[in-house]
Amino acid sequence: MKGFGNAVRAAPRIPTSLTRCRLSNTAHGAATIPALRPRQQRGNVRYASDTANTRLKKTPLYDLHIAQGGKMVPFAGHSMPVQYANASLAESHHFTRSHASLFDVSHMVQHVFKGPNAAAFLEKLTPSGWSNQGMMQSKLTTFLWPGTGGIVDDSVVTRIGEDEFYVVTNGACLEKDCKYLDEELGKFGAGVEWTRLDGSGLVALQGPQAAEILQEALASKVNLDKLYFGNAIYADLKLADGSKTHPVLISRGGYTGEDGFEISFNGKLYPVLETTGPAVESLLRMAGPERLQLAGLGARDSLRLEAGMCLYGNDLDDTTTPVEAGLAWVIPKDRRATGGFHGAEVIIPQLTPKSKGGAGVERRRVGFVVQGAPARDGAEVQRGGETVGNITSGVPSPTLGQNIAMGYVKDGLHKAGTELDVVVRGRKRKGIVTKMPFVPTRYHKAE
Repeated sequence: MKGFGNAVRAAPRIPTSLTRCRLSNTAHGAATIPALRPRQQRGNVRYASDTANTRLKKTPLYDLHIAQGGKMVPFAGHSMPVQYANASLAESHHFTRSHASLFDVSHMVQHVFKGPNAAAFLEKLTPSGWSNQGMMQSKLTTFLWPGTGGIVDDSVVTRIGEDEFYVVTNGACLEKDCKYLDEELGKFGAGVEWTRLDGSGLVALQGPQAAEILQEALASKVNLDKLYFGNAIYADLKLADGSKTHPVLISRGGYTGEDGFEISFNGKLYPVLETTGPAVESLLRMAGPERLQLAGLGARDSLRLEAGMCLYGNDLDDTTTPVEAGLAWVIPKDRRATGGFHGAEVIIPQLTPKSKGGAGVERRRVGFVVQGAPARDGAEVQRGGETVGNITSGVPSPTLGQNIAMGYVKDGLHKAGTELDVVVRGRKRKGIVTKMPFVPTRYHKAE
Protein backbone atom coordinates (compact mmCIF):
# COMPACT_ATOMS: atom_id res chain seq x y z
CA MET A 1 0.00 0.00 0.00
CA LYS A 2 1.53 3.32 -1.04
CA GLY A 3 2.30 6.05 1.46
CA PHE A 4 2.93 3.90 4.53
CA GLY A 5 6.65 3.21 4.37
CA ASN A 6 7.54 0.14 6.41
CA ALA A 7 4.42 0.25 8.57
CA VAL A 8 2.40 -2.14 6.43
CA ARG A 9 3.28 -5.71 7.34
CA ALA A 10 2.21 -9.15 6.39
CA ALA A 11 -0.30 -10.52 8.86
CA PRO A 12 1.31 -12.49 11.70
CA ARG A 13 1.08 -16.21 11.12
CA ILE A 14 -1.70 -17.96 13.02
CA PRO A 15 -0.69 -21.24 14.72
CA THR A 16 -2.63 -24.03 13.02
CA SER A 17 -2.98 -25.91 16.30
CA LEU A 18 -5.61 -23.36 17.30
CA THR A 19 -7.78 -23.77 14.27
CA ARG A 20 -10.68 -25.70 12.79
CA CYS A 21 -9.14 -26.94 9.52
CA ARG A 22 -10.26 -28.30 6.19
CA LEU A 23 -7.01 -27.89 4.29
CA SER A 24 -6.49 -31.37 2.91
CA ASN A 25 -8.32 -34.64 2.52
CA THR A 26 -7.04 -37.76 4.25
CA ALA A 27 -8.19 -41.35 4.48
CA HIS A 28 -10.34 -40.30 7.41
CA GLY A 29 -11.72 -37.15 5.80
CA ALA A 30 -10.70 -33.55 6.50
CA ALA A 31 -8.93 -32.81 9.75
CA THR A 32 -11.08 -31.42 12.57
CA ILE A 33 -9.72 -29.77 15.70
CA PRO A 34 -12.29 -30.29 18.50
CA ALA A 35 -11.25 -27.17 20.42
CA LEU A 36 -13.28 -24.98 18.09
CA ARG A 37 -16.44 -27.04 17.94
CA PRO A 38 -19.19 -24.82 19.35
CA ARG A 39 -21.73 -25.69 21.96
CA GLN A 40 -25.19 -26.52 20.68
CA GLN A 41 -27.46 -23.56 20.11
CA ARG A 42 -30.13 -23.04 22.74
CA GLY A 43 -33.71 -22.59 21.72
CA ASN A 44 -35.09 -19.05 21.58
CA VAL A 45 -31.66 -17.44 21.57
CA ARG A 46 -31.71 -13.78 22.49
CA TYR A 47 -29.16 -11.52 20.86
CA ALA A 48 -28.87 -8.88 23.54
CA SER A 49 -28.05 -9.67 27.16
CA ASP A 50 -29.16 -13.23 27.92
CA THR A 51 -26.77 -14.15 30.68
CA ALA A 52 -28.85 -15.00 33.76
CA ASN A 53 -27.70 -18.62 33.84
CA THR A 54 -24.15 -18.23 32.56
CA ARG A 55 -20.95 -16.98 34.11
CA LEU A 56 -20.03 -13.62 32.67
CA LYS A 57 -16.74 -13.33 30.83
CA LYS A 58 -14.36 -10.47 31.49
CA THR A 59 -12.65 -8.57 28.70
CA PRO A 60 -8.91 -7.73 28.95
CA LEU A 61 -9.97 -4.24 30.11
CA TYR A 62 -12.29 -5.32 32.93
CA ASP A 63 -9.98 -4.11 35.73
CA LEU A 64 -9.55 -0.76 33.99
CA HIS A 65 -13.32 -0.32 33.74
CA ILE A 66 -13.71 -0.95 37.47
CA ALA A 67 -10.85 1.41 38.32
CA GLN A 68 -12.42 4.13 36.14
CA GLY A 69 -15.87 3.84 37.75
CA GLY A 70 -17.51 1.79 35.04
CA LYS A 71 -21.09 0.74 35.74
CA MET A 72 -20.95 -2.91 34.68
CA VAL A 73 -23.89 -4.77 33.14
CA PRO A 74 -24.33 -8.18 31.48
CA PHE A 75 -24.02 -7.92 27.70
CA ALA A 76 -23.32 -10.63 25.12
CA GLY A 77 -22.09 -12.97 27.82
CA HIS A 78 -19.61 -10.41 29.17
CA SER A 79 -19.49 -7.92 32.01
CA MET A 80 -19.41 -4.63 30.11
CA PRO A 81 -19.51 -0.93 31.08
CA VAL A 82 -22.73 0.85 30.17
CA GLN A 83 -21.33 4.20 31.36
CA TYR A 84 -18.74 5.67 33.74
CA ALA A 85 -19.07 7.58 36.98
CA ASN A 86 -17.61 10.80 35.58
CA ALA A 87 -20.16 11.29 32.76
CA SER A 88 -23.82 10.76 31.92
CA LEU A 89 -24.77 8.89 28.76
CA ALA A 90 -25.54 12.19 27.01
CA GLU A 91 -22.26 13.77 28.14
CA SER A 92 -20.30 10.76 26.89
CA HIS A 93 -22.20 10.90 23.59
CA HIS A 94 -21.43 14.61 23.10
CA PHE A 95 -17.77 14.12 24.05
CA THR A 96 -17.42 11.51 21.30
CA ARG A 97 -18.92 13.87 18.73
CA SER A 98 -16.67 16.78 19.77
CA HIS A 99 -13.44 15.08 20.92
CA ALA A 100 -12.77 11.33 21.07
CA SER A 101 -13.86 8.30 23.08
CA LEU A 102 -12.44 4.84 23.57
CA PHE A 103 -14.87 1.91 23.57
CA ASP A 104 -14.06 -1.61 24.72
CA VAL A 105 -15.57 -3.90 22.07
CA SER A 106 -13.67 -7.04 23.07
CA HIS A 107 -17.00 -8.86 23.42
CA MET A 108 -17.10 -9.01 19.63
CA VAL A 109 -15.85 -12.26 18.09
CA GLN A 110 -12.69 -12.12 15.97
CA HIS A 111 -11.95 -14.81 13.40
CA VAL A 112 -9.41 -15.54 10.67
CA PHE A 113 -10.27 -17.58 7.58
CA LYS A 114 -7.23 -18.67 5.64
CA GLY A 115 -6.42 -20.95 2.73
CA PRO A 116 -6.62 -21.21 -1.06
CA ASN A 117 -10.43 -21.50 -0.91
CA ALA A 118 -11.08 -18.94 1.82
CA ALA A 119 -12.45 -16.33 -0.62
CA ALA A 120 -14.72 -18.89 -2.29
CA PHE A 121 -16.00 -20.03 1.11
CA LEU A 122 -16.90 -16.46 2.11
CA GLU A 123 -18.52 -15.88 -1.28
CA LYS A 124 -20.78 -18.86 -0.63
CA LEU A 125 -21.93 -17.55 2.74
CA THR A 126 -22.15 -13.82 1.93
CA PRO A 127 -23.37 -11.80 -1.09
CA SER A 128 -20.12 -9.81 -1.28
CA GLY A 129 -17.14 -10.38 -3.56
CA TRP A 130 -13.89 -11.47 -1.87
CA SER A 131 -11.68 -12.87 -4.63
CA ASN A 132 -11.22 -9.33 -5.98
CA GLN A 133 -11.13 -7.58 -2.59
CA GLY A 134 -8.19 -5.19 -2.22
CA MET A 135 -5.39 -6.09 0.18
CA MET A 136 -5.81 -4.57 3.66
CA GLN A 137 -9.29 -3.32 2.79
CA SER A 138 -12.47 -3.84 4.81
CA LYS A 139 -16.18 -3.85 4.06
CA LEU A 140 -19.47 -4.64 5.72
CA THR A 141 -21.27 -7.82 4.71
CA THR A 142 -23.95 -10.22 5.91
CA PHE A 143 -23.77 -13.96 6.53
CA LEU A 144 -26.88 -15.59 5.06
CA TRP A 145 -29.06 -18.63 5.56
CA PRO A 146 -29.42 -20.95 2.56
CA GLY A 147 -32.89 -21.08 1.07
CA THR A 148 -34.30 -17.98 2.79
CA GLY A 149 -31.57 -15.35 2.46
CA GLY A 150 -32.19 -14.35 6.08
CA ILE A 151 -29.31 -12.65 7.87
CA VAL A 152 -27.38 -14.92 10.24
CA ASP A 153 -25.24 -11.99 11.36
CA ASP A 154 -23.71 -8.80 10.01
CA SER A 155 -19.94 -8.58 9.90
CA VAL A 156 -16.94 -6.54 8.82
CA VAL A 157 -14.38 -8.49 6.79
CA THR A 158 -10.82 -7.37 6.04
CA ARG A 159 -8.47 -9.01 3.56
CA ILE A 160 -5.17 -9.27 5.46
CA GLY A 161 -3.32 -11.59 3.09
CA GLU A 162 -3.53 -13.12 -0.36
CA ASP A 163 -5.68 -15.95 0.99
CA GLU A 164 -6.42 -14.64 4.50
CA PHE A 165 -9.44 -12.76 5.84
CA TYR A 166 -10.05 -11.20 9.25
CA VAL A 167 -13.72 -11.34 10.25
CA VAL A 168 -15.52 -9.67 13.17
CA THR A 169 -18.97 -10.93 14.21
CA ASN A 170 -21.35 -10.02 17.02
CA GLY A 171 -20.59 -11.39 20.47
CA ALA A 172 -24.27 -11.96 21.23
CA CYS A 173 -24.46 -14.36 18.26
CA LEU A 174 -21.42 -16.43 19.30
CA GLU A 175 -23.10 -19.82 19.68
CA LYS A 176 -25.34 -19.49 16.64
CA ASP A 177 -22.59 -18.11 14.40
CA CYS A 178 -20.05 -20.77 15.35
CA LYS A 179 -22.55 -23.59 14.86
CA TYR A 180 -23.40 -22.10 11.45
CA LEU A 181 -19.76 -21.62 10.42
CA ASP A 182 -18.78 -25.08 11.63
CA GLU A 183 -21.58 -26.74 9.66
CA GLU A 184 -20.94 -24.66 6.54
CA LEU A 185 -17.23 -25.43 6.68
CA GLY A 186 -18.06 -29.12 6.95
CA LYS A 187 -20.23 -28.95 3.83
CA PHE A 188 -17.82 -26.79 1.85
CA GLY A 189 -14.78 -29.09 1.74
CA ALA A 190 -11.02 -28.56 1.70
CA GLY A 191 -8.85 -25.46 1.42
CA VAL A 192 -10.11 -23.36 4.36
CA GLU A 193 -8.65 -22.93 7.84
CA TRP A 194 -10.74 -21.21 10.53
CA THR A 195 -9.22 -19.67 13.66
CA ARG A 196 -11.30 -17.98 16.35
CA LEU A 197 -9.30 -15.42 18.34
CA ASP A 198 -11.02 -15.99 21.67
CA GLY A 199 -10.07 -13.63 24.50
CA SER A 200 -8.39 -11.12 22.20
CA GLY A 201 -8.67 -7.41 22.83
CA LEU A 202 -10.58 -5.08 20.49
CA VAL A 203 -11.08 -1.36 21.09
CA ALA A 204 -12.69 1.43 19.08
CA LEU A 205 -11.16 4.90 19.09
CA GLN A 206 -13.85 7.24 17.76
CA GLY A 207 -14.32 10.97 17.27
CA PRO A 208 -12.94 13.98 15.39
CA GLN A 209 -9.70 13.94 17.44
CA ALA A 210 -9.16 10.18 17.05
CA ALA A 211 -6.64 10.49 14.21
CA GLU A 212 -4.38 13.03 15.93
CA ILE A 213 -4.41 10.95 19.12
CA LEU A 214 -3.56 7.73 17.32
CA GLN A 215 -0.86 9.44 15.24
CA GLU A 216 0.89 10.50 18.47
CA ALA A 217 0.58 6.98 19.87
CA LEU A 218 2.07 5.14 16.89
CA ALA A 219 5.54 3.66 17.25
CA SER A 220 5.56 2.81 13.52
CA LYS A 221 6.04 5.31 10.72
CA VAL A 222 2.53 5.73 9.34
CA ASN A 223 0.82 8.67 7.64
CA LEU A 224 -2.78 8.38 8.83
CA ASP A 225 -3.89 11.04 6.35
CA LYS A 226 -3.42 8.40 3.65
CA LEU A 227 -5.25 5.68 5.59
CA TYR A 228 -8.84 6.06 4.43
CA PHE A 229 -12.13 4.68 5.66
CA GLY A 230 -12.26 0.94 4.97
CA ASN A 231 -8.46 0.50 4.92
CA ALA A 232 -6.27 -1.29 7.46
CA ILE A 233 -2.62 -1.57 8.50
CA TYR A 234 -0.40 -3.42 10.95
CA ALA A 235 1.54 -1.09 13.25
CA ASP A 236 3.05 -0.86 16.74
CA LEU A 237 1.77 1.40 19.52
CA LYS A 238 3.91 3.21 22.10
CA LEU A 239 3.66 2.17 25.74
CA ALA A 240 4.16 4.44 28.73
CA ASP A 241 7.44 2.75 29.76
CA GLY A 242 9.04 3.57 26.40
CA SER A 243 8.53 0.12 24.90
CA LYS A 244 6.00 -0.74 22.22
CA THR A 245 3.27 -3.27 21.57
CA HIS A 246 3.34 -6.19 19.19
CA PRO A 247 1.94 -5.39 15.71
CA VAL A 248 -1.75 -4.59 16.10
CA LEU A 249 -4.32 -4.51 13.31
CA ILE A 250 -5.71 -0.99 12.89
CA SER A 251 -8.81 -0.59 10.71
CA ARG A 252 -10.23 2.83 9.87
CA GLY A 253 -13.96 2.79 10.55
CA GLY A 254 -16.34 2.20 13.41
CA TYR A 255 -19.88 2.20 14.73
CA THR A 256 -20.48 5.86 15.62
CA GLY A 257 -20.54 7.68 12.27
CA GLU A 258 -17.46 9.61 13.35
CA ASP A 259 -13.96 9.21 11.99
CA GLY A 260 -12.17 6.55 13.97
CA PHE A 261 -10.29 3.29 14.22
CA GLU A 262 -10.75 -0.22 15.54
CA ILE A 263 -7.61 -1.74 17.04
CA SER A 264 -7.27 -5.51 17.35
CA PHE A 265 -4.86 -7.16 19.80
CA ASN A 266 -4.31 -10.78 18.74
CA GLY A 267 -4.42 -12.82 21.91
CA LYS A 268 -3.56 -16.07 20.12
CA LEU A 269 -0.08 -14.86 19.27
CA TYR A 270 0.67 -12.46 22.12
CA PRO A 271 -0.26 -12.27 25.84
CA VAL A 272 -3.45 -10.24 25.57
CA LEU A 273 -3.49 -9.13 29.21
CA GLU A 274 0.06 -7.83 28.87
CA THR A 275 -0.70 -5.74 25.79
CA THR A 276 -4.31 -4.53 25.60
CA GLY A 277 -4.49 -2.91 29.05
CA PRO A 278 -1.12 -1.14 28.93
CA ALA A 279 -1.79 0.09 25.38
CA VAL A 280 -5.18 1.54 26.31
CA GLU A 281 -3.83 3.13 29.49
CA SER A 282 -1.00 4.68 27.46
CA LEU A 283 -3.48 6.07 24.93
CA LEU A 284 -5.56 7.64 27.70
CA ARG A 285 -2.50 9.08 29.43
CA MET A 286 -0.93 10.50 26.24
CA ALA A 287 -4.16 12.09 25.02
CA GLY A 288 -5.30 13.42 28.39
CA PRO A 289 -8.92 13.56 29.59
CA GLU A 290 -9.56 16.80 27.74
CA ARG A 291 -9.21 14.91 24.43
CA LEU A 292 -9.96 11.24 25.17
CA GLN A 293 -12.29 9.49 27.60
CA LEU A 294 -13.67 5.99 28.04
CA ALA A 295 -17.26 5.48 26.84
CA GLY A 296 -19.69 2.63 27.39
CA LEU A 297 -22.54 0.75 25.78
CA GLY A 298 -25.10 3.51 26.40
CA ALA A 299 -23.32 6.15 24.33
CA ARG A 300 -22.37 3.54 21.74
CA ASP A 301 -26.05 2.75 21.16
CA SER A 302 -27.21 6.36 20.76
CA LEU A 303 -24.25 7.17 18.50
CA ARG A 304 -24.83 4.18 16.21
CA LEU A 305 -28.55 4.95 15.92
CA GLU A 306 -27.87 8.57 14.97
CA ALA A 307 -25.55 7.13 12.29
CA GLY A 308 -28.36 4.87 11.01
CA MET A 309 -26.46 1.68 11.81
CA CYS A 310 -28.16 -1.61 12.62
CA LEU A 311 -27.98 -3.62 15.83
CA TYR A 312 -28.30 -7.35 15.23
CA GLY A 313 -31.20 -8.85 17.16
CA ASN A 314 -33.08 -5.55 16.98
CA ASP A 315 -32.86 -4.17 13.46
CA LEU A 316 -31.62 -7.37 11.77
CA ASP A 317 -32.46 -11.01 12.41
CA ASP A 318 -32.69 -14.45 10.82
CA THR A 319 -35.95 -13.56 9.04
CA THR A 320 -34.66 -10.33 7.47
CA THR A 321 -33.02 -10.24 4.04
CA PRO A 322 -30.40 -7.61 3.08
CA VAL A 323 -32.87 -6.01 0.66
CA GLU A 324 -35.56 -5.57 3.32
CA ALA A 325 -32.91 -4.15 5.66
CA GLY A 326 -31.77 -1.53 3.14
CA LEU A 327 -28.41 -3.27 2.78
CA ALA A 328 -28.66 -4.18 -0.90
CA TRP A 329 -25.56 -2.03 -1.45
CA VAL A 330 -23.40 -4.81 0.03
CA ILE A 331 -24.21 -6.90 -3.08
CA PRO A 332 -21.93 -5.88 -5.99
CA LYS A 333 -23.09 -5.88 -9.60
CA ASP A 334 -21.24 -9.05 -10.59
CA ARG A 335 -22.75 -11.05 -7.74
CA ARG A 336 -26.24 -9.84 -8.64
CA ALA A 337 -25.64 -11.29 -12.09
CA THR A 338 -24.02 -14.58 -11.11
CA GLY A 339 -25.55 -15.38 -7.71
CA GLY A 340 -23.96 -18.41 -6.10
CA PHE A 341 -24.42 -17.23 -2.51
CA HIS A 342 -26.84 -18.50 0.12
CA GLY A 343 -30.37 -17.24 -0.47
CA ALA A 344 -29.57 -15.77 -3.89
CA GLU A 345 -32.75 -17.30 -5.32
CA VAL A 346 -34.75 -15.14 -2.87
CA ILE A 347 -32.56 -12.03 -2.67
CA ILE A 348 -31.81 -11.37 -6.36
CA PRO A 349 -35.51 -11.17 -7.38
CA GLN A 350 -36.11 -8.80 -4.43
CA LEU A 351 -33.63 -6.33 -5.91
CA THR A 352 -36.12 -5.47 -8.67
CA PRO A 353 -39.28 -3.71 -7.37
CA LYS A 354 -42.70 -5.17 -8.11
CA SER A 355 -43.44 -2.11 -10.26
CA LYS A 356 -40.61 -3.21 -12.57
CA GLY A 357 -41.55 -6.87 -12.72
CA GLY A 358 -39.47 -8.19 -9.84
CA ALA A 359 -40.45 -9.77 -6.56
CA GLY A 360 -39.66 -6.66 -4.57
CA VAL A 361 -40.14 -6.71 -0.81
CA GLU A 362 -43.13 -6.43 1.52
CA ARG A 363 -41.38 -4.27 4.12
CA ARG A 364 -38.49 -1.85 4.35
CA ARG A 365 -36.22 -0.55 7.10
CA VAL A 366 -36.69 3.19 7.69
CA GLY A 367 -35.83 5.92 10.17
CA PHE A 368 -38.35 7.91 12.20
CA VAL A 369 -38.50 11.13 14.13
CA VAL A 370 -41.11 10.53 16.83
CA GLN A 371 -42.95 13.33 18.60
CA GLY A 372 -43.58 13.14 22.34
CA ALA A 373 -42.19 10.19 24.28
CA PRO A 374 -39.38 8.11 22.70
CA ALA A 375 -40.42 4.92 20.91
CA ARG A 376 -38.65 1.72 21.91
CA ASP A 377 -38.09 -1.70 20.39
CA GLY A 378 -41.43 -3.42 19.75
CA ALA A 379 -43.65 -0.34 19.45
CA GLU A 380 -46.31 -0.70 16.75
CA VAL A 381 -46.43 1.57 13.72
CA GLN A 382 -49.95 2.24 12.47
CA ARG A 383 -51.80 4.01 9.70
CA GLY A 384 -55.51 4.63 10.07
CA GLY A 385 -55.61 2.20 12.99
CA GLU A 386 -54.04 -0.61 10.94
CA THR A 387 -50.65 -1.99 11.98
CA VAL A 388 -48.18 -1.36 9.14
CA GLY A 389 -44.86 -1.93 10.86
CA ASN A 390 -42.87 -1.88 14.08
CA ILE A 391 -40.03 -0.06 15.79
CA THR A 392 -36.80 -2.01 16.27
CA SER A 393 -34.58 0.63 17.96
CA GLY A 394 -35.26 4.03 19.48
CA VAL A 395 -33.55 6.65 21.66
CA PRO A 396 -33.72 10.35 22.44
CA SER A 397 -31.02 11.80 20.18
CA PRO A 398 -28.53 13.85 22.24
CA THR A 399 -27.24 15.57 19.09
CA LEU A 400 -30.60 16.51 17.58
CA GLY A 401 -32.68 16.95 20.72
CA GLN A 402 -35.41 14.79 19.14
CA ASN A 403 -36.66 11.25 19.61
CA ILE A 404 -35.34 9.08 16.79
CA ALA A 405 -36.07 5.48 15.92
CA MET A 406 -35.52 2.78 13.35
CA GLY A 407 -38.00 0.16 12.22
CA TYR A 408 -39.83 -1.58 9.39
CA VAL A 409 -42.92 -0.46 7.47
CA LYS A 410 -44.90 -1.83 4.57
CA ASP A 411 -43.39 -1.19 1.17
CA GLY A 412 -44.84 2.02 -0.21
CA LEU A 413 -44.85 3.77 3.16
CA HIS A 414 -41.07 4.09 3.25
CA LYS A 415 -40.65 7.46 1.55
CA ALA A 416 -39.19 10.30 3.61
CA GLY A 417 -41.85 12.61 4.95
CA THR A 418 -44.55 9.95 5.28
CA GLU A 419 -46.52 10.52 8.51
CA LEU A 420 -47.52 7.47 10.54
CA ASP A 421 -48.64 6.74 14.09
CA VAL A 422 -46.24 5.14 16.55
CA VAL A 423 -47.90 3.61 19.60
CA VAL A 424 -45.87 4.53 22.69
CA ARG A 425 -47.21 3.33 26.05
CA GLY A 426 -50.69 2.97 24.61
CA ARG A 427 -50.77 6.44 23.05
CA LYS A 428 -50.40 7.29 19.37
CA ARG A 429 -47.50 9.60 18.61
CA LYS A 430 -46.72 11.14 15.24
CA GLY A 431 -43.82 9.41 13.56
CA ILE A 432 -42.31 10.96 10.45
CA VAL A 433 -40.33 8.67 8.14
CA THR A 434 -36.85 10.18 7.88
CA LYS A 435 -33.77 9.47 5.80
CA MET A 436 -30.79 7.98 7.59
CA PRO A 437 -28.23 8.72 8.86
CA PHE A 438 -29.96 11.16 11.17
CA VAL A 439 -26.61 12.86 11.80
CA PRO A 440 -24.19 13.20 8.84
CA THR A 441 -21.26 10.82 9.01
CA ARG A 442 -17.71 12.17 9.08
CA TYR A 443 -15.62 9.33 7.72
CA HIS A 444 -12.13 10.04 6.41
CA LYS A 445 -12.45 9.21 2.71
CA ALA A 446 -10.33 9.98 -0.32
CA GLU A 447 -11.69 12.93 -2.26
